[in-house]
Amino acid sequence: LNSVGTVILLVQTSFDVTKSQVAVLEPFKDMSIAIVSFLVTSFITRIGYKKAMLIALGFITIVCFIMPFTNSLLMVELLFASIGSSFALIKMSVYGSIGLITKNDKEHISFMNFIESFFGVGIVVSYFIFPLFIDKDNPASTDWLNVYYLLGGIALAAFLLLLVSPLDESASKSNLPPENMLKDFGKMFRLLIVPLVLVFIFCAFFYVLLEQSIMSWLPTFNNDVLKLSQVLSIQMASILAGSIALGRFLAGIALQKLNWLAVLVTCLLCAGALVIFGMPAIKEFLANYKGSRITELKDVPLIAYVFPLIGLVLAPIYPAINSVIL
Repeated sequence: LNSVGTVILLVQTSFDVTKSQVAVLEPFKDMSIAIVSFLVTSFITRIGYKKAMLIALGFITIVCFIMPFTNSLLMVELLFASIGSSFALIKMSVYGSIGLITKNDKEHISFMNFIESFFGVGIVVSYFIFPLFIDKDNPASTDWLNVYYLLGGIALAAFLLLLVSPLDESASKSNLPPENMLKDFGKMFRLLIVPLVLVFIFCAFFYVLLEQSIMSWLPTFNNDVLKLSQVLSIQMASILAGSIALGRFLAGIALQKLNWLAVLVTCLLCAGALVIFGMPAIKEFLANYKGSRITELKDVPLIAYVFPLIGLVLAPIYPAINSVIL
């Protein structure tokens, strides 16, 4: 899912498209998540968490194995629409399953952060997997599409692992009324008049706007603004994903003891400070740097390391607000 930033950078050179053209990958990814979540959320417990996850993993396995045989922006758009749809099923199922295996609020919010931290580890790994398939001598090459053989294999392994893993879902089904799915869907709209739900929707929207706008465009930012090579731009973007993973892991420990609201307010203030002080430093670097494109890690400017650390303080926000609303 979060390889979109890497793919945005690669597609620009491989398919000779503009930034505005490739920017549509974001809505293909995010709108598919929103639409599938909206349509399925009211009756996913009737489908079953495990079955929903198996459907998603099976679907994305097939799409990944098709990708290397294609060579167009349209197929990449369909790929992220498929990934977004599958991710929606996975996320709803995982979040629902957390409620089945935790005993109280603090355990729930802590475990939510641990789960999200390992999601972050997956993002970090992707920043090092993709460069393995990039032709450094020919930036316009489409050899990087072969990475989807590997990703398809990983998805298939996850499918098989889940298939043989037991998950007791009786608690999620025991209180289901004998109503049809249409009535369940109608009940969902009643949530929109609950003030807490409206606040959550706005908080989630602004958080995702912040995180995704930084994460999706950081490789391109590194390449175009900080003058890093294509491979180095992708690898340096892993610092953001790594700091998010670390931040969520540490928050998983801290939120067992501390008040979640105090933690989130502190994190937001720190994130704002990083942006306020980080941007002038980047501007100063650009004013003074006159060299060629940077290809070695030792030549990377300090600001390329500092700015992605914003992930460390943004990290706890999303899992915490999800846990609170659940």
